Amino acid sequence: MGKGKCVKPLDRFLQRWRILKAKPFIPVGSRLLDVGCADGFLYKKYSSRIADYVGIDPILKSSTRHENYQLIAGRYPNDLPKGPPFDVITMLAVVEHLSEALQEQLAAAIFHDLAPKGRLIVTTPSPRVDPMLHVMKRIKIIDGMALEEHNAFEPIHVPRIFAELELILHRRSQLGLNHLFVFQRN
Repeated sequence: MGKGKCVKPLDRFLQRWRILKAKPFIPVGSRLLDVGCADGFLYKKYSSRIADYVGIDPILKSSTRHENYQLIAGRYPNDLPKGPPFDVITMLAVVEHLSEALQEQLAAAIFHDLAPKGRLIVTTPSPRVDPMLHVMKRIKIIDGMALEEHNAFEPIHVPRIFAELELILHRRSQLGLNHLFVFQRN
């Protein structure tokens, strides 16, 4: 989050809102992979729902491991250790930061790492939000959480990126400026 800067309250609020939108699609007792986990807040918020949590993010300074909680300082999929498939994979505000080539690589890895009937939960902002975020960042209301990497990504591309999975839900939130996608592997 924000390349070592202090996370501002509005950044945290937006992060929590995305996590809240994902919660209904995380079955109790899930083995969950959180790609772009930042500080692992999703686990901190919903640890009672998650049986085994693995978070991975290149901004983490170091890796940590506890009984059913692991944070990996690295990039998915290259730095993820081999293990059993996941019931849920989350990518909350991640896909818009990746090049098209990385999106395709990630989609193939997710298909491999997701258990049959497992769910992929993706959130991504509308590119219409970027100008507002740039103003808020300029006046120091938000840190921006790597805003410069958004690449004017269009959410309509998400189903194409994850075409090997079945799209079971697409919903807008945050005044229509954020998109939630839920996919399932058959």
